[in-house]
Amino acid sequence: MNLQPSMSRAVTLLFATACGMSVANIYFAQPLLDQLSNEFNIDHSIIGVVITITQIFYGLGLLLLVPLGDLLNQRRLIIGQMLLSTTALVIVGTASFSVMLFTGMALVGLLAVVTQTLVAFAATMASPTERGRVVGIVTSGIVIGILLARTFAGLLTDLTGWRSVYLVSAALMLVMVCMFLKVLPKVEREVKSLPYHQLIKSVFTLFVQERTLRIRSVLAMLIFADFSILWTSLVLPLSAPPLALSHSVIGAFGLVGVAGALAAAKAGKLADRGYGQRTTGIALILLLISWLFINYLEQSLLALIVGIVLLDLAVQAVHVTNQTMILPLCTEARSRLTAGYMMFYSIGGAGGSIASTQMYAHFGWGGVCFLGALISAFALIFWATTKRFKRLL
Repeated sequence: MNLQPSMSRAVTLLFATACGMSVANIYFAQPLLDQLSNEFNIDHSIIGVVITITQIFYGLGLLLLVPLGDLLNQRRLIIGQMLLSTTALVIVGTASFSVMLFTGMALVGLLAVVTQTLVAFAATMASPTERGRVVGIVTSGIVIGILLARTFAGLLTDLTGWRSVYLVSAALMLVMVCMFLKVLPKVEREVKSLPYHQLIKSVFTLFVQERTLRIRSVLAMLIFADFSILWTSLVLPLSAPPLALSHSVIGAFGLVGVAGALAAAKAGKLADRGYGQRTTGIALILLLISWLFINYLEQSLLALIVGIVLLDLAVQAVHVTNQTMILPLCTEARSRLTAGYMMFYSIGGAGGSIASTQMYAHFGWGGVCFLGALISAFALIFWATTKRFKRLL
């Protein structure tokens, strides 16, 4: 097997940038829901389906595309998916009716899983002594992409309209493809000869075999549902009177989440030292508390900011802890472990997105916060129960 002896910082940052750009494509629509609702004449109670479709197809991509990294040439797989992503973004940016919009969003979600292939390829390129550093930097690009997507989308929408968000992203993806054609090495790997259907089946087999994977996947589904409940519906009260904030200001709230994400960086180290369960418990308590602050959005933006920091801190801490506890389970199947785990993450995001807009349409912001707190409480109870009764799952 011919591996790169080292991976330069420039190439590592290029991978991180590509990951951030790819995952951001999923989240651009969140601060634009009111614009999309008006443009395509879609009621506020169902506009969240735009996010739901994207998340559902992201989940399908995790199952159907990510495992291909164990069978196909990763370089070609990455470049091919990014080229198709460019096409999908153009479809969204030029959509003239709702079916075209939904189709483009579905393709955007399906192809955004290239982020997982990029992480796996970066780990393959890196030498064993630098693998942790490289994967850490590349993964940080995903977090930053999620958080800055709203800011990017808000600014461009105010300047040149919502369509420019997707068209500019398509152009940037095309530039990234050109750069990857020049810098991605042709790494040859020894892979097992495994039929595609057996490869997909093995993802489900891992759930049967690994109790920790089952528990941590359910927690992922719940915490990301909470994450989506907040970020999908947040634009609705912020853009409506009496606040009536611009898309640039609304998008800037994504920057607030950076503080929480950075604060969660040590969660993986705590899990390595045997404090994974304790970290999870504390994070889930903070997740529940965050909704108490978020509930005061209409009275105090400062309270909202505190709530966002706590929520993003809690979600990222649990997510990092989950991955730290899952990846050592089966070193030969890390891509499939990640694919299975992230499928639950995507299911939570899809459910949270549609549920939040439904709650807002019928019960206002108080209903959204009640739903978020309820799911947080359930996640805490679920974790405590599985911790106490080890044979439950």
